[in-house]
Amino acid sequence: MNEAPQKGCPEWSVMLHGFIDAELDSAHAAQLADHLATCADCRVELEGIRAVRRIIDQEDVKWRPPEALRSRVLSMLSFEQEMASSSPPSRHIPAWRRVFDFVRLWSFVPSLAVLAVSAMLFASVPSQTVLLQDQLLASHVRSMMADHLTDVLTSDQHTVKPWFNGKIDFSPPVSDLSKDGFPLIGGRVDYIGERSVAALIYRRHGHVINLFIWPAASSAQTTTVRDGYNMIRWSDGGLVFWAVSDVAPGDLAVFESLFKASTKG
Repeated sequence: MNEAPQKGCPEWSVMLHGFIDAELDSAHAAQLADHLATCADCRVELEGIRAVRRIIDQEDVKWRPPEALRSRVLSMLSFEQEMASSSPPSRHIPAWRRVFDFVRLWSFVPSLAVLAVSAMLFASVPSQTVLLQDQLLASHVRSMMADHLTDVLTSDQHTVKPWFNGKIDFSPPVSDLSKDGFPLIGGRVDYIGERSVAALIYRRHGHVINLFIWPAASSAQTTTVRDGYNMIRWSDGGLVFWAVSDVAPGDLAVFESLFKASTKG
């Protein structure tokens, strides 16, 4: 009998869930990111996993058991209480019999167990925004630890901008802010939120700022702190921008303002 072809690469598939949850160490995350850039099958498998996550992460969705099941469970519990009150003290009942009776009781309501486990799973699933922030933060840290901060190393914005041509499906704005204390270091292609994105790298007093850019619907500005790193999101011209760094919040806010001003006009 012929076996159905397996999607993705078996040696990488086990790492995909850890990658999505940002649970891989920086070295393995970098290896998998490089693999995803060249393996279409693994990207398809990764997107399938994310599709399932999106389904279970729907906002304002409540999962309630049917009323008939609830009534049945309450009835069974009432029956158990009646049996317990009419039975001899538990010390006279062998332990194996008490376990058997408990299993027999709950075997009538397997759906309740399934619903209870599902409820715990749904409650523990983080939001899409949190998952995205985890990916951005992991990429920022990985870029500094895995010797992959830039693919093109130059402070010349006229070199960095055309370097992205043919590597991603959009043209990111690039500005050198050296005169304002935020020199451009270079750029690279990264993989965030199920797609290839542009990453511009800046420095501020020795600190690295990763500016991630990709096409997305307009969204409100967001400022947050994750694990000691500051993150700012803004939108402009059909693109979304995420700046991630361990610089002071004020410095990152200044960087945002300067970058916005440099791309106007």
